[in-house]
Amino acid sequence: MTSPKTGDLSLAERPTLRLKPKADKRVRGGHPWIFSNEIVMEGEARSLPPGTVARFETASGEPLGAFLYNRHPLIAARRLSRDPNLLLDGGWFRQVLRRALAIREGLVGVPFYRLVHAEADGLPGTVIDRFGDHLVLQVNVAGIEAHLDLLLEALDEVVSPTVILLRNDSAARQLEGIESYSRTAKGRLEGPVEIEERGARFLADLGEGQKTGWFYDQRDNRVFASAPLKAMGEGARVLDLYAFAGGFAVQAARAGAAEVLAIDRSASALRLAERSAQLNGVEGRIEFKKSDAFASLEFLERNGRRFDLVVADPPAFAKSRKDLPQALRAYRKLARLAAGVVVPGGYLTLCSCSHHVDPPAFAEQCRRGLFDAGREARLLKTAGAAPDHPVHPALPESAYLKALFYALD
Repeated sequence: MTSPKTGDLSLAERPTLRLKPKADKRVRGGHPWIFSNEIVMEGEARSLPPGTVARFETASGEPLGAFLYNRHPLIAARRLSRDPNLLLDGGWFRQVLRRALAIREGLVGVPFYRLVHAEADGLPGTVIDRFGDHLVLQVNVAGIEAHLDLLLEALDEVVSPTVILLRNDSAARQLEGIESYSRTAKGRLEGPVEIEERGARFLADLGEGQKTGWFYDQRDNRVFASAPLKAMGEGARVLDLYAFAGGFAVQAARAGAAEVLAIDRSASALRLAERSAQLNGVEGRIEFKKSDAFASLEFLERNGRRFDLVVADPPAFAKSRKDLPQALRAYRKLARLAAGVVVPGGYLTLCSCSHHVDPPAFAEQCRRGLFDAGREARLLKTAGAAPDHPVHPALPESAYLKALFYALD
């Protein structure tokens, strides 16, 4: 695999590719992707380097816009603009970033958020998370990789970070035919960085942690899940499954929980979570345990341990569509086991970040799991990711995060 360095061709040299007859309806309706089986694969379409900026037209010659083109993956073209003559230069990147920054500053108020969420923010296949003066990038498409220097220059001008880390090691890059790597593009990363979230302080490991080092998408859900604890008085007990770096556990303790059991299979994540608990002065109320979630739930149920609030926020059970049947069974089982250790009158939060599992399917498996556990429930709220993870209106499947909040009788 290679890392493309094509750059943008001059407008006079920009290639023009066409769709097959009757293959344009979805794109003309606003969808930002073109699939390889919709393109007339002749001439330039077979030879252009991955990441080339190309004009696309309908079979009859009607312009569709400027797209990043890569013939290798199923998603072969990603729209940059409806203007087929868009100039992909530093000015364009700065404009996209300034718009994204303005939205986050209005929504979040502190410099800890997802700055760019791929297509929804106009940068196809690209995620940028901000940790104060640190930025972490994940570029998953050849077209942005080919223009990475322009993006980094624009970030310097718009955000002025001291450290930029490239976590370009996702499996998606293999589909694009580009190499995987992690490196520091600017500055020097020196250990975990401190972030602020809804009044709490946390440590995020940007170099070794999962994804970019922190999951901003659950920011609002962490606070909502813990809200009932404030009315319970002293003695509330919480179980946080798949605790990662302590987001739900610490917010639960800050909301008044007397005891929090935080379980995760990663010892390094739990060490970071313990340090975050210390930052917030709640370390005496949280027990951190390295264990498997399913095995722990079965053990806790057998030994009569019960909790006022149980939170289960697992990693994606469905990495691909072929994993879907097994993933649905796993979500049902998780709902059943988690409900089994909730006290009568307690609360349960169940989450899924598998984008292959749509919201109705996830809700149905949770419903079945609660029925299997013999529990009556009220669904209090359904939620997705925090608003710094916007969804492209034509890509509803990109609303990957699902969170269901229940009160159990």
